[in-house]
Amino acid sequence: MMNTKRLKHYLYATIFGTHTKGGKRFDIALIVLILTSQATLILDSISSVNAIYGEWLWRLEYIFTAIFTIEYILRLYCSPKPSSYAKSFYGVIDLLAILPTYLALFFPSASYIAIIRLLRVMRIFRILKLVRYLQDSNILLRSLLMAKRKIFIFFSTVAILVSVFGSLMFVIEGPENGFTSIPQSIYWAIVTITTVGYGDLVPHTALGKAVASLTMLLGYSILAVPTGIITAELNQEMNAHRDLVRCPNCVKGGHESDAMHCKHCGSELPAPHDRVTSVK
Repeated sequence: MMNTKRLKHYLYATIFGTHTKGGKRFDIALIVLILTSQATLILDSISSVNAIYGEWLWRLEYIFTAIFTIEYILRLYCSPKPSSYAKSFYGVIDLLAILPTYLALFFPSASYIAIIRLLRVMRIFRILKLVRYLQDSNILLRSLLMAKRKIFIFFSTVAILVSVFGSLMFVIEGPENGFTSIPQSIYWAIVTITTVGYGDLVPHTALGKAVASLTMLLGYSILAVPTGIITAELNQEMNAHRDLVRCPNCVKGGHESDAMHCKHCGSELPAPHDRVTSVK
């Protein structure tokens, strides 16, 4: 029983932890394996390379999948709460990283979904102690969540506009000029209003060109809307985050997350780890 507990503790410290040399080496080796497996997958998608080295690349893919499967099983084995790990973000990603190769036995094209393994490289933030970068990404994520209703309204408005302009171009141009259906015309409106302009479908009549010009000008105006929404929410979230870093002497906020001294009185600010504790 004791040996089992020691084994689980050792595996947990190595696989989940980064505070030990073994844990750091394990995570770095894991990231190297992930990147190598992705390089193998990318090379396999090139027909000229696949024709020569396809068999070897598939053998490597099966080896990588076997290693990742063993790693996933070990994570479940040594985790104090296996179900919590399996339901967590990394747990789901770890499972999805090994499923495509097994699915490829029945659906060959499914193997390329294994590119999702790249998400596992996000562990490098934890390995290199780049937690503050994750905090910055959380600020951006919260800003997007705060703006979700405004963004939804914006996209709903755009959807209505492209439907109207697409239908209008279908009536004006018609099938003889390439606008064979309303969905095809809506595709043209989306490409035009987003200023992409593939050029595979263009109006030929004078009235159609006039509508296309209006759609292009409208597209430039529309592009500024989501940028303004997200920028406003991001600015508000950053200001709120700065207010959480308060000086213990003058009790004034507005400091950056990496500030060491108060910009008002010059007193030393709490250490970053203390600030995270106070925020929570």
